[in-house]
Amino acid sequence: MAAFDSFDSFDPWDPEFVADPYPGYAELRERGRVHYYEPTDQWLVPHHADVSALLRDRRLGRTYTHRYTHEDFGRTPPPPEHEPFHTLNDHGMLDLEPPDHTRIRRLVSKAFTPRTVERLKPYVRSLADELVGRLVEAGGGDLLTDVAEPLPVAVIAEMLGIPESDRAPLRPWSAEICGMYELNPSEETATRAVRASLEFSEYLRTLIAARREKPGDDLVSGLIAAHDEDDDRLTEQEMVSTCALLLNAGHEATVNATVNGWWALFRNPGELAALRADHSLVPTAVEELMRYDTPLQLFERWVLDEIEIDGTVIPRGAEVAMLFGSANHDPAVFTAPDRLDLTRRDNPHISFSAGIHYCIGAPLARIELAASMTALLEHAPALRPAAEPERKPNFVIRGLKGLAVEV
Repeated sequence: MAAFDSFDSFDPWDPEFVADPYPGYAELRERGRVHYYEPTDQWLVPHHADVSALLRDRRLGRTYTHRYTHEDFGRTPPPPEHEPFHTLNDHGMLDLEPPDHTRIRRLVSKAFTPRTVERLKPYVRSLADELVGRLVEAGGGDLLTDVAEPLPVAVIAEMLGIPESDRAPLRPWSAEICGMYELNPSEETATRAVRASLEFSEYLRTLIAARREKPGDDLVSGLIAAHDEDDDRLTEQEMVSTCALLLNAGHEATVNATVNGWWALFRNPGELAALRADHSLVPTAVEELMRYDTPLQLFERWVLDEIEIDGTVIPRGAEVAMLFGSANHDPAVFTAPDRLDLTRRDNPHISFSAGIHYCIGAPLARIELAASMTALLEHAPALRPAAEPERKPNFVIRGLKGLAVEV
């Protein structure tokens, strides 16, 4: 086990580390398979093999309240004033464990089918062409706000059946809720997340009530109708939390993967030139860019039953932080991991997680990323950066504040 009093490989509040955490990750991997990090009271796991195994290990969980009370687990309950955030967050399948997770994922899968996703392909491509067309007409703009954000938000809103007139608050609500996923969030962050949770939940309850009265061909109507052979159905809170999760997870990673990816391409002109010359590289390019600069850098799980990593015993009640960004740059798995290679075929990145919490929206995210990339390659073949972008200060959800471009 390594402690952190002797080296500065990992500092999620240091702007220099946040700007480029990958050299620090390399040092973590060299120094061992698990490290206790006192500032967040977490055990950091940097190697691909360990992260991949732990994501599938049932001795760990996204929650512990299905088995233990806060007191039994040696943890302090969240403050009562944060309850609206936790009510919304904790009833979504990402933060549940079996049997609740199994039941909800099975019911959601009945509405969120591969056919549903495939049917969206023409809409996604048409919208990507439209957004990129506007960018080209303007001679450039901010790739984040002009293309990366509106595309997945509109797609998820379309799936859920949210009218265009109601979509403006979706991105702000999501951003404020996702602030709570950072390490040691401030009280100000929590206050904003609670307010957004209340407003978003109220809106979704109204939408669900409307769909109960008049079902449509949308995901909310599908969630209302979904049931199993025992006629088990989602509760209203589970539907609200599922819709919020689909919006938050369904666009946050796609937005950041888009801008992180294009900034990586601009800094690797040889790879960008190869992609411009051969658009058939788009599928492998999407996977490589997700690996190269991972939008979700860290994924937390609780230790429900004692585990051991390389001789270090991690006790029940501890929290493990799996470093996705480090795992995706592990030379034990990826040849020349710090090199962007858009032709990389053997690419078992874990950007969409693994195990029972593997991202249910991964196929849709891939469609969106491929559509926006193809539209930009076709309609803006000379796309270039107009300024050095500023990185968001966030560590866990990695992205840029904007990406100014010229066409």
